[in-house]
Amino acid sequence: MQIKERAVYQGPSLYAHFPVIRLVLDLGPLEEWPTTRLGHEFIDRLLELLPGLAEHGCSFGEPGGFIRRMTEEEGTWLGHVLEHVAIELQNAAGEHVTFGKTRGTGDPGQYDVVYEYEQAEVGLEAGRVALILLHSLLPSDLQPPGAVPPDYDWEREREDFIRFAQRRALGPSTASLVKAAEERAIPWIRLNEYSLIQFGHGRYQQRIQATVTTRTPHIAVEIASDKEETNRILEALGLPVPKQRLVYREDEAAIQAERVGYPVVVKPLNANHGRGVSLDLTDADHVRTAFGQARKHSRGVLVEKFLSGLDHRMLVINGNLIAVSKRVPGHVVGDGTHTVEELVEIVNQDPRRGVGHEKVLTRLEFDYQADRLLKNLGYTRSTVPSEGEVVYLRTTANLSTGGTAVDVTDVVHPDNAAMAIRAVTAIGLDVGGVDFLTEDISRSYRDIGGGICEINAAPGFRMHVAPSEGTARDAAGPVMDMLFPPGTPSQLPIAAITGTNGKTTTARMLAHIHKLAGRTVGLTTTDGVYIDGQRTVAGDMTGPVAARMVLSDPFVDVAVLETARGGLLRAGMGYAYCDVAACLNVAEDHLGLRGIETIEQLAGVKRIPVEVARDTAVLNADDPLCLRMADYTDAENVCYVTMSPLHPLVREHIRAGGRGVVLEEGMNGHMITIYDKGTHIPLLWTHLIPAALEGRALHNVQNAMFAAALAYSMGVKLEDIQHGLRTFDTTFFQAPGRTNIFDEHPFKVILDYGHNPAAVKAMCRMVDGFETPGRRICVLAGPGDRRDEDIRGIARATAGHFDRYVCRRDDGLRGRSPTEVPELLRDELLAAGIPSEQIDVVPEEAAAVDHALQMAQPGDLLLVFADNVTRGWKQIINFTPVAAVETADKPKVVASDLSDLPAFAEGDLLLQDLVRDERGVRLARDDD
Repeated sequence: MQIKERAVYQGPSLYAHFPVIRLVLDLGPLEEWPTTRLGHEFIDRLLELLPGLAEHGCSFGEPGGFIRRMTEEEGTWLGHVLEHVAIELQNAAGEHVTFGKTRGTGDPGQYDVVYEYEQAEVGLEAGRVALILLHSLLPSDLQPPGAVPPDYDWEREREDFIRFAQRRALGPSTASLVKAAEERAIPWIRLNEYSLIQFGHGRYQQRIQATVTTRTPHIAVEIASDKEETNRILEALGLPVPKQRLVYREDEAAIQAERVGYPVVVKPLNANHGRGVSLDLTDADHVRTAFGQARKHSRGVLVEKFLSGLDHRMLVINGNLIAVSKRVPGHVVGDGTHTVEELVEIVNQDPRRGVGHEKVLTRLEFDYQADRLLKNLGYTRSTVPSEGEVVYLRTTANLSTGGTAVDVTDVVHPDNAAMAIRAVTAIGLDVGGVDFLTEDISRSYRDIGGGICEINAAPGFRMHVAPSEGTARDAAGPVMDMLFPPGTPSQLPIAAITGTNGKTTTARMLAHIHKLAGRTVGLTTTDGVYIDGQRTVAGDMTGPVAARMVLSDPFVDVAVLETARGGLLRAGMGYAYCDVAACLNVAEDHLGLRGIETIEQLAGVKRIPVEVARDTAVLNADDPLCLRMADYTDAENVCYVTMSPLHPLVREHIRAGGRGVVLEEGMNGHMITIYDKGTHIPLLWTHLIPAALEGRALHNVQNAMFAAALAYSMGVKLEDIQHGLRTFDTTFFQAPGRTNIFDEHPFKVILDYGHNPAAVKAMCRMVDGFETPGRRICVLAGPGDRRDEDIRGIARATAGHFDRYVCRRDDGLRGRSPTEVPELLRDELLAAGIPSEQIDVVPEEAAAVDHALQMAQPGDLLLVFADNVTRGWKQIINFTPVAAVETADKPKVVASDLSDLPAFAEGDLLLQDLVRDERGVRLARDDD
């Protein structure tokens, strides 16, 4: 078996509406070896190594279903087995994934293996580990050479994978915040491989790092990190804190311990998680030793009066006490049989314990502090404690050093609750943890004493959300409600625009409408990412990376996302859903690429944004493939766009109160009309839309109708829609490469990015609408990665519409020879009856454009299909046509006919020996 291709889908895709991984797996000779042929030895060993597979329901939908698939009838193939193994490996590492499906690609022995993931790196690693495991279980004669490492050890491989996954997993606190956000339908984006998370989109976003939030003041974190300063501030407010001294030398620590009074605590000035803390020290020797441990974590060391009592963590969020846990230091309980070291191993077998913060509890470890505490008892690691004896290995009760937590929220005395709130507020934290020592949290500190040891910025939540004993508390929910109070937005309005042609123009029109309505728009297009009209990133930015840029930008309050086929097939949408989605059309383009062979399959790709639209799906009722998409959307509304006012389905839809945008004919021309809930809303005459070129550019009329439908569905006011459409034109500035017209030469030039037969045909129809006294000239090309039939289709679309043709190729050959594409175009034009003398082959794009410009004469119309639209536009506007012949010693030639033409010496005529009079009439020499 061999993995031929890997793809990570970051959002809705062809395979699922959530993140999945796709592996293209080639079984090779193992195509002939389904599970039943491999036999029970293979199946039994697999289940022995991964017993969780017995719970997989597979297509049967109940535990044991996957085993039935492997053992019944002909069994199943190893691609399907790899899918389940990859899922189970992730489950074993704590990832909650269940979805998977495996289908043949159409090539013999090759399969698309698709399975869900939570972390992309972990999901990919699961596929790799699964492949090696399956190879290791095969009979030796079926194992490919080198497929299984010679020192392969499954248990080690499994443990390494789990550690790999847990290192990349969100910590308990961060994971609880993400869960709370998902429960409130607040979108989130992981911004790094650690715990930096963005909640919400665009201008509504808030961020957290662990439990520090966007609203946590930096100065408050600095104060909380300085234990001495914290102690002073709280003492000044009359809050209960122990006496404390800051020291920098070992001898000074011993002196200050005498002054404070034994017993004392020695701890680093600015460390956390209980690192370097020594408690209940009763003499100078212990203080000196403890000072050395504390100095490993901080230059400054605090000597503090030791307070007796139980350690409590009191969590305060947004001025409210949310949870309180009694923390017990890491310990073992003797059984009269096992040694201390063996008891530690037994405790660490608890599946809730892991390394650091990876699980609810942390593993116990031996270190200086544990050995010191044992020595104080006269014990060693080999001592066997008596039954029921509690042996502490830590003096601090931090969960990160092996402690346990008992929830006591419901019994906290009101005085203690008020004290914790005052302390956190005094430091200035929005989320803070108070470490409070008291013998009984249910009694007031005023009566029985107690004291605040520390105020924690970024307090951990795991002791509250998953206590060892007692009621689990929702610590994350109040944080989310603080960052996003009920009723406040967290999501941007998102419009996703897809289709074969018109996406970029429609997206730009919609963005223009929103901008004039006062919104800050994030726009993704084939030529870049735009924030508030300024291009921030250049290039084809129509995939998930560009979408994330817009959704992460703190200035954006509406997202308009052109969503192209390539990004959907390569990596998915990149965001979970959109508010409105439009599919403009589906035409033959990009077929034969990335497994898409038919136009119906292409429609399935274009349908993805429509499937996940929540509010409105805007569909082209004049395109049957778009029309069928209405059956696949869960959007609350479907809005049909049609250029036929007699469209039977749209008429029924409107009569039923549905939404539609219809092109209707009136006394003054064509009117774009909106229907919604039985209301008839005339919007705008098409001749008032500059991009429609007085109705000639029917494709832009349709684009404007889609922009109007999207804007209306997003709640934009009618007057803003009208204003936007009336001020959007097809200049290069507003819509580069989309029907850009240059009229400042004696001939008209139109530049367009059209690169498939449907787009080219639309431009030819538009050109036919122009009155052209001279010739019509076309520079045409086709992308090299298209099928031959698609390139020929481009030539057929232009045949008969022009008097001269210049055939070229794109700069990027995409697997073709330098002259292959232009020669295909030429041959198809010849086959269509175009005389050879009307066809020029100029392979390079820049040279072809220049050739056509040189060829053009006054009154001509030149249509240039460009790939590098910026370069092409610069060539057009910077071109200097020959309007007259002037030399330094000869006057300007002005002639009304050939009889007025004076004799010219050789070399007087420039650029094809042509001159023109001031009216643009072509003049030539006698021998012409």
